[in-house]
Amino acid sequence: MANAAHGKEDLRWCDACGTLLLGDQCSSCGSTGRGFRINSPGDIRPCMGDSVGIVLSLFREAFGTDAPLRGKAIFLNKIPGEDRTDEIVAHGAVVGVLRYGIRERRLMLEIRQPGADLFADVASKNVVRFAGMSGHLKGKTVPGENVTEVVGEFSKGDPLILRKGGKCGPGIALEDSASLRGAERAVKIRDLNAPSDTPISPDAGLDAFVACNRSHVRRIQRIAVKEIRRFRDEGNKRNLPFTVSFSGGKDSLAAYALAAEAVGKVELINIDTGLEFPETLEYVERFARMNGLLVRTARGGTGFRDNVDSFGPPAKDFRWCCKVCKLGPVTETIESAYPKGTVTVEGNRRLESFARSQIGFVTKNPFVPNQINLNPIRGWSAAEVWAYILTHGLDYNPLYDRDFERIGCYLCPACLESEWANTGRIHPELHGEWDAYLRRYAEERGLPPEFADMGFWRWKSLPPKMVQIADGMGLDLRPKAQQGPSMRMLKGASPCAAGGYSIEAVVTVPRQRDFSYVEDALRTAGDAKYSDDYEIALLRLPNGRARLFGGGQVSVNAPDVRNARDVFGIAVKALIRAMMCTECGICAKGCQRRAIRIDGGMRVDPDRCNSCGRCSKSCMVVHYYDRLMESGEGSESKQ
Repeated sequence: MANAAHGKEDLRWCDACGTLLLGDQCSSCGSTGRGFRINSPGDIRPCMGDSVGIVLSLFREAFGTDAPLRGKAIFLNKIPGEDRTDEIVAHGAVVGVLRYGIRERRLMLEIRQPGADLFADVASKNVVRFAGMSGHLKGKTVPGENVTEVVGEFSKGDPLILRKGGKCGPGIALEDSASLRGAERAVKIRDLNAPSDTPISPDAGLDAFVACNRSHVRRIQRIAVKEIRRFRDEGNKRNLPFTVSFSGGKDSLAAYALAAEAVGKVELINIDTGLEFPETLEYVERFARMNGLLVRTARGGTGFRDNVDSFGPPAKDFRWCCKVCKLGPVTETIESAYPKGTVTVEGNRRLESFARSQIGFVTKNPFVPNQINLNPIRGWSAAEVWAYILTHGLDYNPLYDRDFERIGCYLCPACLESEWANTGRIHPELHGEWDAYLRRYAEERGLPPEFADMGFWRWKSLPPKMVQIADGMGLDLRPKAQQGPSMRMLKGASPCAAGGYSIEAVVTVPRQRDFSYVEDALRTAGDAKYSDDYEIALLRLPNGRARLFGGGQVSVNAPDVRNARDVFGIAVKALIRAMMCTECGICAKGCQRRAIRIDGGMRVDPDRCNSCGRCSKSCMVVHYYDRLMESGEGSESKQ
């Protein structure tokens, strides 16, 4: 697929075979296809399973029929929006947009010009004919007095097909059908044009999609296999064993098949976070058994439930659960099973997220030192992944046929509210358990019920689109009761009578363990001492000193303001790290001097530790320090 300017992507459609072309030529009929455009980023995918019925039902609900789409190849293209927002592609055009309304808590349809062309002559409802207006009408509002015909009953906000003379186009009802003719503003025109000459596609399913793209799939498959083999022959200097990161998702399935072709039999590394869908667990076990594969499962166990009360719900910008439930367990599994290391083939794709948009073929996770990652499908679209899977008849996770676009932890904050609603449809028990926790969490903090109902829990700091929704509904989403870590500044950086500058504060943090663990956390930064009798931990650094008391008081002295703030930040982070340690063990695995062990928390060997501080970079608590303390007072905590 070629990138086009202005946020559009150029695609091709085979009118003779009725499906999307991924390459330059149709493998069935030889056609080069007809060009059309979709919105960026262009990670288009086939509409399959339950999704087909959902799309057809939305058109039936709106226009009384699904005839123009029934039996046709349909594709979905994810685009930016409040929540789920998919362009609906059929007949080689964007015929509509499927949206999940967070306020309405349901899927809704918006029709586009090609969709209006298709349905105008067959729709039995939601059609409005008007007259008496001229000129450029796109975006204009039609007064009720200009309405000449109303077909069917509809409500305010429903999608409409508008007709004027020989033209038609999409519109929106600004009033209910019963009061339309008397309204000053009856309908809004999205577009209005003469009927297009876009060809009507023949019936086509996934088999046609596979047949028409067979040559393209062979080409991208050949390139990916060649890359893996080249690394095996030239880049794998230590002759490390090959493995595949197998999550149970479509991308990891494609990665497995490519790796198996390239290097032969491989072992699978799977992560059971403790929050997986039952279907995913069953699928991974079945897939390994049917293919005679060894699966090494890293288990998150009760890690999420053990820590959620301390950290609160995870969020898109506060995904503490990933290190606790995924990174920690997989690091331990790799160290145990592959002590010399492993080369892991993964299904990372650039179109998945902004964070992966620049990913290369070979990558390394700094928190998993014994693993080299290969990303052979980094440049593939979702449609290419599916074409590859379907071409080879690979057994895929059945959840993809239940209207899931992505599959991970069932309560992952990265999923959409629409996906969470879908979880409630197929697994009401899992949905109910987490929903009850969110409601209890919101009630304890004086938050409105919409915190849980509308998915506001998915962000620590709301993005503009969610701020707009909250403001429009008059919601106050600031916690009335602070139950996590907090800070009260007693004295900001100011001159000290004894010389230099000092900072004083009281830090309130859940006491998870003995205060002596604070000494260990401080030792990773500098010279540390602890008095058990007085429950005082001391930190001495070249640029200042800090005292931390069991009651939460923190006092810092340094020669100037900048150093005072630096030492203060180090001391408070150590306190939070010691008290809220999740025992994930990533710091211990990454310490080259083997100075750290996990024993009810982080313990540090003073004879081995050189206070390099590198371990703090792998600590989830330190990484999310600003998120944990964002409700506290005083800018010093951000230093």
